[in-house]
Amino acid sequence: MFRVLFLMLLVLAGMLGAPYLAGHQGYVRIEAGSTVIEMSLVMLVVFFAAAMAVIYLLEWVISRFVRLSRGSYHWFGNRKRRKAQQQTLEGLMKMTEGDYAKAEKLIGKNAKHSDEPILNFIKAAEAAQQKGDDLTANKYLIEATKIAGPNNVAVELARTRILLLQGKLPAARSAVDSLLELAPNNTDGLRLAIDIYQKSKAYKALDNVLEHIGQRNFLSATEYEALENQVNEGLLDEIMNEEGQEGLLKWWDNQPSRRLRSVPLRATLVKHLIATEDHESAEQIALETVKKFDDEQLAPFFEQLTALQVDDGSKLLKVLEKRGQKAKEHYSDDYARALGYLYTRQNAFEKAKSYFVQLLDHQECVQKDRIMALYVAEQTHDNLLAQRLKEEDLKEVQVEAKPVEEILSLPETIEQK
Repeated sequence: MFRVLFLMLLVLAGMLGAPYLAGHQGYVRIEAGSTVIEMSLVMLVVFFAAAMAVIYLLEWVISRFVRLSRGSYHWFGNRKRRKAQQQTLEGLMKMTEGDYAKAEKLIGKNAKHSDEPILNFIKAAEAAQQKGDDLTANKYLIEATKIAGPNNVAVELARTRILLLQGKLPAARSAVDSLLELAPNNTDGLRLAIDIYQKSKAYKALDNVLEHIGQRNFLSATEYEALENQVNEGLLDEIMNEEGQEGLLKWWDNQPSRRLRSVPLRATLVKHLIATEDHESAEQIALETVKKFDDEQLAPFFEQLTALQVDDGSKLLKVLEKRGQKAKEHYSDDYARALGYLYTRQNAFEKAKSYFVQLLDHQECVQKDRIMALYVAEQTHDNLLAQRLKEEDLKEVQVEAKPVEEILSLPETIEQK
């Protein structure tokens, strides 16, 4: 606008000054080497105005051409993006349908032109892996890394997940270790870590993960408890195999209070100490556990008590008898079972017999208990108890055999109909 106004003012000035200059046109001489140009002042003004007009016209033509080229470039770019977006959506649908070959082709074809090329390459890698093409999956991951850089959480998650699917457990373990350093609070990363550490039996690493996620809620209480018990069992196995009974006791003495409060862990520790024939240490931990915890908390612990061997006059026996007398019927049977086994191993058969009779009276005597009770009955020459136990075994066999009898009688019933 300013340029047009300038030209108009210039033309107006020429028109106003032309009559005056007509009588006094002046003289302009321009020499450049051997070339000489002569003209009047009016012609110089006219030439200057015409030159400016030509320059402005050329500028306008060039700018229009540039704008047209830029518009064409944007049009083709937008077309590629729209096509990539459409193919991405189609590829995701195919991936959901299970057609991984088609999904990989659609998602990866124009990945660089999509709105999120990193995600396209990741999904293409996952699709390629699902169809069993490890090489292509790795190529897509390399492309994603080139765009995102080496420390992108999404890429590292995909890499770890694909390595796990490929069955490359050591590489997956290394990848998840790096992932946890990069994003220690990422929920998907923690889930992958749990899965990988479980499969590689890396119980110490898994224990660290459990300690980290203790206050997080992406695992239910049941899942967390089951995983914690698995970790405890694995840790104790490792320590026992590497350091033996002394290593177990040393490890236990150095545990934090959260572990010392775990009854399932105490039960597992007692189980391992019994396996090493260290009944004395197992008895000490059992006595401490029975004194410290309530009846309902001791539920996972009673089974280990039946495998103990204690001496006459053991404090554990006295505590169990006292607790059993005060406990409710359901828990009193648990105490009775433990005492029955403990007294049997001491050859105190008369004392043991009363506890097995209690289990029989309360219908809590399982097959394992009946075998031990039958041994006690034989040692005490109690034929009535032995007969009762045999009848209980016969009832159980009949109950278990009933479905088989029904199945065997089915053809006959059909024939009658």
